[in-house]
Amino acid sequence: MANDEKMSRQEAGRKGGEATSRNHDKDFYREIGQKGGEATSEKHDKDFYQEIGQKGGEATSETHGKGFYKEIGEKGGKVRNS
Repeated sequence: MANDEKMSRQEAGRKGGEATSRNHDKDFYREIGQKGGEATSEKHDKDFYQEIGQKGGEATSETHGKGFYKEIGEKGGKVRNS
């Protein structure tokens, strides 16, 4: 990239993420994830989690098809019964 060209936000984010991953281990990510989860739970109630769960389930169903949940449920049952 030439000095007079600006870096896109996407490229800057990618480079920043790569640098962060080189400088930190999995415990760092575990800790910031836990802090983020605690902050989110302090700001939101049960309805918030129900709503995002519903949206996630609908998106997964649209992406993978209606039979996806049956298939993974059957796989889970086989693993559990093994």
